[in-house]
Amino acid sequence: MKFLTIWKEEKEVLGVKTDKGIINLDELLKNNRNADIPTDMMEVIHGGKDMVEEIENYIANLKTESFHYLKDEDVNWGPAVTLPSKIICVGLNYRKHADETGAPYPETPILFNKFNNTLTGHKQDIKIPKNTNKLDYEVELGIVIGKTAKNVPVNEAINHVFGYVTGNDLSARDLQFVSSQWLLGKNCDDFSPIGPYLVTSDEVKDPNNLQLKTIVNGEEKQNSNTSDMIFNCDEIVSYISKYMTLTPGDLILTGTPEGVIMGEPEDKQVFLKPGDEVTVEIEKLGSLTNKFVYE
Repeated sequence: MKFLTIWKEEKEVLGVKTDKGIINLDELLKNNRNADIPTDMMEVIHGGKDMVEEIENYIANLKTESFHYLKDEDVNWGPAVTLPSKIICVGLNYRKHADETGAPYPETPILFNKFNNTLTGHKQDIKIPKNTNKLDYEVELGIVIGKTAKNVPVNEAINHVFGYVTGNDLSARDLQFVSSQWLLGKNCDDFSPIGPYLVTSDEVKDPNNLQLKTIVNGEEKQNSNTSDMIFNCDEIVSYISKYMTLTPGDLILTGTPEGVIMGEPEDKQVFLKPGDEVTVEIEKLGSLTNKFVYE
């Protein structure tokens, strides 16, 4: 299934993307409060495959006239995952990206973290902080954990995944390298748009072979495949679980391929500015678009 978060009357409610349109589950359930169906994204993730199946069956058994379908343009989009306990990111995880930055391939995953203030959704404007002149895009596959994982073997790691999202790990390069820690350049408000959908793992099959790209103002900037990852999704989940317990809803951003602005020669680097529109898209997961504005 494809789930999404809808901002409605100052609260986040659960939506489902279907072939006919988007269903607002909160609205749908107003006429059937006896149904034990959550209207919150995190409840669905915690409920796992059983909850997904329950929602599928509930929708399938309703009469067609029960539905009011929303169009994409009618939705005020929230982040596809609303309240992860952890946002863990992997740096330099694509071979060609490491090549373009002149960095050696890491021997183990390079991990850093982001916080929930960075989360935002599809079609939301992002304010460029006044203290950066070097804002960069990074299309990334996001893994959403569905079952508690601790010391998970590589061959079992994917069984702990609920689903996947398209993400943009926005990076203020001038702030990122103020010190040896990347925190400042990665954690400004709205620096982790994710969505438009959280797509359940059964619809993806092989996350280690997905096309992904970035388009800036209509011009393609990144175009690669997750098969270029140095550490694939299975290895990443297993590795992190050796050091910390992963819990349902945790979000892992798995790195970006070549084509970022930082990888260009300095005289050709044109960083994001107000008025720019960036779309990041991943096969099977959908396209995530944001426009950049003045702070």
